[in-house]
Amino acid sequence: MTPAVSRRKLVAVVLASGALSACGFKLRGSQSFGFRRIAIYPNPGGAIAQTLRRSFGTGVQVLPADAPLTQAQVVLNMPLEQRDKVVVGSNASGQVREFQLRLRVRFSASTPQGAELLPSDSIALQRDFSYNESAALAKETEEALLYRDMENDIVAQILRRLATIKPAP
Repeated sequence: MTPAVSRRKLVAVVLASGALSACGFKLRGSQSFGFRRIAIYPNPGGAIAQTLRRSFGTGVQVLPADAPLTQAQVVLNMPLEQRDKVVVGSNASGQVREFQLRLRVRFSASTPQGAELLPSDSIALQRDFSYNESAALAKETEEALLYRDMENDIVAQILRRLATIKPAP
C-alpha cells in the first residue's frame, strides 16, 4: 500500500467521523434515572418484567416482589402483558402460510403514595412471519426469537420513558 492511498483512507475516515458528529450521532450509553429503587407491580415474574430487571444498571435496585411498596421510589404498574398469534395468510387448501405475532403491554409509573409520574400508556408491536409445516420446529424457534425481539424493543421504550422521570426535590 502506498503512502498516498493510506493518506486518502485516513482523510476519508476523518471526514466520515466529522460528518457523523455534525449530524448529532451519538452512541447509546447507559441511561441515568432520577430514582434508585423501583418496584414492578403486579406481575414481577412476567417476561417483560424479567427483561426490565436485567436491563436496569447497577444504579437502580429492583425490589423483590415481597418487599413493601413503601421502600420503592417509583412503582411501575404493568397490569397487561398480552401475546397474540393470528393467522393472516393461508393457501387454497386452508394450510396456514403466514402468522402475525402481537405483543401489547400497558404500564404506568407512580410514587408509592399514588402520585402519577408517567400516565397510563400502552405499547403494541407486531411482526409477520411465514410458516411452513415441513419446517415447524425451525418456525417455532423463529417465533420465540421474534417475541424476544419485541420484548427487548418494548423494554427499551419503557426504559427511555422511565429516564424522563425527574427526582423528587
